[in-house]
Amino acid sequence: MASIASFRALRPTPASARRVAAVPYDVVSSDEAKALAAGNPLSFLHVSRPEIDLSRDTDPHDDVVYAKAAENFDALKAAAPLIVEDVPSLYVYRLRMGAHEQAGVAGCYSLEEYEGDIIRKHERTRQDKEDDRTRHMLAVRAQTGPVLLTYRASPAIDTVAAETIASEMPLFDFTAEDGIEHAIWRIAPDRERGLIAAFGNVPALYIADGHHRAASAARVRTQLRGSSGGAGEWDTMLAVAFADTQMKILPYNRIVKDLGSFARGAMVIDCSTVSADTARWAAKLLIELGVSKFVPATPKDYEGNEKLLKAYLGY
Repeated sequence: MASIASFRALRPTPASARRVAAVPYDVVSSDEAKALAAGNPLSFLHVSRPEIDLSRDTDPHDDVVYAKAAENFDALKAAAPLIVEDVPSLYVYRLRMGAHEQAGVAGCYSLEEYEGDIIRKHERTRQDKEDDRTRHMLAVRAQTGPVLLTYRASPAIDTVAAETIASEMPLFDFTAEDGIEHAIWRIAPDRERGLIAAFGNVPALYIADGHHRAASAARVRTQLRGSSGGAGEWDTMLAVAFADTQMKILPYNRIVKDLGSFARGAMVIDCSTVSADTARWAAKLLIELGVSKFVPATPKDYEGNEKLLKAYLGY
């Protein structure tokens, strides 16, 4: 069964929250991160993507980059300022995008359960991306971005979140430049106990996004606890869990611009008829196209969920 623990959050003040808030580190390139953070010394991108404050030819995995992350983090703590909560707490985090909203529980989730598959994965990770976030966490001595989790909806958890939103003032409530509204409430101690018990009845959590953050947190745990295996803050990862009934899964399609050795129109796979041989063929195809250019697809370009992959020259 799943477990959740409260923590003493390091957070901005309400006055500076909107300026500190930033997109996840892995959804923008270095150039995009630099443009987003331009003119805003409080942007958290100076911590999560510190290469934006170094020369353009700097290797993003050079030691100087991680040293810069630690330097920028210390500067942000003083400038924002960032404050440490007086007592460990759990939080309700609500997102609104247009007519859709979802409210999840932010807290510390067990890395023992991650390794024991109570927190379940659906994709493999890349060594270089794991190495990057592991080094980043060790440099700044913090987990700077939450993992996104989901679970089969629990009325008891939903009730705590709804009651907290209805009865407490939010710590933050702002709309980011992309139009998404972010609001966070601290959960009262009397509700927290019931919430922890409710998570104890959740049989499994599922990583919706953040596999590299989770894998890196597990590696940091191994390094920091050492050979003694002693318990500590490194035993958990920062995450937000949303009920499956609230999650909105957005498409993340790609159009292949280079067919390599494959003929025009040959790359159509109907998911309802995929055989083991076809799956192996698809794997070979994707490996061959691994160095090809991919660009975001539009609804017009991508013709329905029944097709796994479709591409034509000239798109």
